[in-house]
Amino acid sequence: MGFFAPLRMTTRIQHINDLSLAGKRVFIRVDFNVPLTADGKVADDTRIKACLPTIQHALKAKAIVILASHLGRPKGEKDPKYSLSPVAERLMELLKLEQVIFPEDCVGDGIRKLSLEMKPGQVMLLENLRFHKEEELNDEKFAKKLASLCDVYINDAFGAAHRAHASTVGMVQFVKEKGAGFLMQKEIEFLTKVIAKPERPFVAVLGGAKVSDKIAVIENLLNTVDRLAVGGAMANTFLAALGFKMGHSKVESEKNYVAKKAFERAKTKGIPIFLPLDHVIVQKIDEEAPVQVTSDANVPEGWMAVDIGPKTVALFSKELQNAKTVFWNGPMGVYEIEKFSKGTLGVAHAIAGLKRATTIIGGGDSASAVVQAGLENKMTHISTGGGASLEFIEGKKLPGLKALEL
Repeated sequence: MGFFAPLRMTTRIQHINDLSLAGKRVFIRVDFNVPLTADGKVADDTRIKACLPTIQHALKAKAIVILASHLGRPKGEKDPKYSLSPVAERLMELLKLEQVIFPEDCVGDGIRKLSLEMKPGQVMLLENLRFHKEEELNDEKFAKKLASLCDVYINDAFGAAHRAHASTVGMVQFVKEKGAGFLMQKEIEFLTKVIAKPERPFVAVLGGAKVSDKIAVIENLLNTVDRLAVGGAMANTFLAALGFKMGHSKVESEKNYVAKKAFERAKTKGIPIFLPLDHVIVQKIDEEAPVQVTSDANVPEGWMAVDIGPKTVALFSKELQNAKTVFWNGPMGVYEIEKFSKGTLGVAHAIAGLKRATTIIGGGDSASAVVQAGLENKMTHISTGGGASLEFIEGKKLPGLKALEL
């Protein structure tokens, strides 16, 4: 594999294949921030499975493997409901190991002693990093304690690469050898393709709640995209800027000028922006609420848009038909409620049905929707980091990647 140099990186990053791991304590920062069931089981192990190639490579290389992750937002305090214990159990099953060592904490003399006593081929998963407020504060003392556990640092947590925390940035300078895991490399390669050399036509589909969350994404995509389709609540702001009535739908009125600016820029570049032709509307967001479908892009007073309508699904599907590269981030509506999920699922099926396209799902809710629809195996790449993938597409340099530079 060798070195790889993603867009905007002035120096190189080593890959796990470039490092000698035999007999060494290898600290792998993973993203095991997974949903748990009410009875404390792993509800979705997608993120765990995504890191398996890196872990298995380290084990095959006869390394001592120390895994670290956060889970949820325990606010710097030990909270049993955010324990990584269920993850340790699932990991043991997936790796087919008799044991995954799971200590009570992630730092301390006892943990360091454990790391020194471990034998090649053993795996230890540290307890939730965020049980210590020092993790998110990128505290130097805490970072040094983490670094004392290992000889080699590998970051395979793309979903946390946009955070400058102790385990993603602070500790790296105190470890002699560093590199990126297989998942990290895969994420960078696919997302770089989107903004550097997409095969054309390149179609981007953006959804979600706020235009303000994706202003920079839209601006950067307008440098490379051939067509842009916008759905979800963020489309309401675009439609309002064009003079359509949006009823009680969520609209960021203060961002009208941003939407108009995007239209002007797209027009100058000859890039069409496709917006909803119709909406699924309700008077209140409730599973039992009566549903109507508008005849056009206007929403009557007292009603709100909660999904794109069938005309829009057909339009977006048509514009996706001949695409060679697709980037999708953000649902088309309140997809968590089944009766408001048809638009999101319609787009998911349209993308999954493309035969010769590179299809990249930008993490977050769109990734969850694809998994729920059982279409994950029909997509080229599903990013494990919603926020990280958006910041990467924006053109930002992610702190977790910068820390890996040689």
